Amino acid sequence: MKTKWLAACAGLAVLLTIHIVAQEPAAKREPLTFSLECAGGDCPLLKGAPQTSGMRGGSVRLKPGESVGWHSTEQNEEALTILHGNGVAKIEGHADLPLRSNMLAYIPPNTRHNVTNTGPELLEYVWVVAPAAAK
Repeated sequence: MKTKWLAACAGLAVLLTIHIVAQEPAAKREPLTFSLECAGGDCPLLKGAPQTSGMRGGSVRLKPGESVGWHSTEQNEEALTILHGNGVAKIEGHADLPLRSNMLAYIPPNTRHNVTNTGPELLEYVWVVAPAAAK
């Protein structure tokens, strides 16, 4: 369980770092690191605005054969960090993306998609969505 938690935190840290760097003006870009070691159960990676403005996230556990249902990223981009199991991300208008443990999948803005557990075990993943940068 600790390994899954560390993997989820690592995936979230990477996504948060990418989001922060992309949102900052070029002159203010600074290297960032996050410790994943934590004595307690709640380990915030970022401590305050504006770093998490608009970002949301959660976790999903799907039994074999279950899916989350078709939905759209709308104006957000989404990343899925697969912790355990196997599945497929069906992307409208694109080839299916196979999913497996220790994998990150990126879903672009305005993309309808669905995730299904295709394996014999529980499929567990963490999702993070953030507003796409204006062009």
